[in-house]
Amino acid sequence: MAEASTIHVDIVSAEGEIFSGPVAMVFAPAIMGELGIAPRHAPLLTLLKAGEVRVRMPDGQEQSFFVGGGALEVQPKRVTVLADTALRARDIDEAAALAAKQRAEEALRDRAGAIEQAEALAELARAAAQLKMIERLRKIRG
Repeated sequence: MAEASTIHVDIVSAEGEIFSGPVAMVFAPAIMGELGIAPRHAPLLTLLKAGEVRVRMPDGQEQSFFVGGGALEVQPKRVTVLADTALRARDIDEAAALAAKQRAEEALRDRAGAIEQAEALAELARAAAQLKMIERLRKIRG
């Protein structure tokens, strides 16, 4: 595929690089809504919320990754996703996500202090985003 029809994407977290390569399109959960980034997209810097980053490969196949939030930078020939946490879709543990959701809900019910409550809300958002992604992938594979 010609270079003009792909854009290089790097998805990295504190644990290291999770994906690097040329793609036809990137979809990411920006704070203000989902973004679709194609080759030659205008430069952009935005924050990401917890959710699914999808990359469409040049052959049309898609790969999915979970990010727990972070930042996205778009340059003329490169997209960089700097994630707080990142996992390949196949590595998401549904039981762990359900347990995290339950712990966060319990912390909110216990009327914890403001800091604990903010942490619980963030954990709840991450767990809910993981579970939503698992459900979407199940429907696709269905």
